[in-house]
Amino acid sequence: MSKNYQTRQFGQRIAMNAPIQGTAADILKIAMVLIDKRFKEEDLLAKIILQIHDEIVIDVPEHELEKVISITKEVMENAVDFETLIVANYASGKNLYEVK
Repeated sequence: MSKNYQTRQFGQRIAMNAPIQGTAADILKIAMVLIDKRFKEEDLLAKIILQIHDEIVIDVPEHELEKVISITKEVMENAVDFETLIVANYASGKNLYEVK
């Protein structure tokens, strides 16, 4: 309701963006719980160690890499039932610097 155009536009952007970011955060949390559960069910050594915005960092023994990628991608893309397609991408490396 501000008379200042920039202030009004800022408020509008915040109001539109908050539900989107909140929903994305909720989806990621659901996916992390389901991923951890699958790792335990399949007796894997891989562990979720960090979340950075919309990314999950997982410590994975090299011999489990392909299976962990498959599980993680499948769970993240299907954690919630949306009409909109959710696509999960991945990268791997010996450390975070190599991944970025």
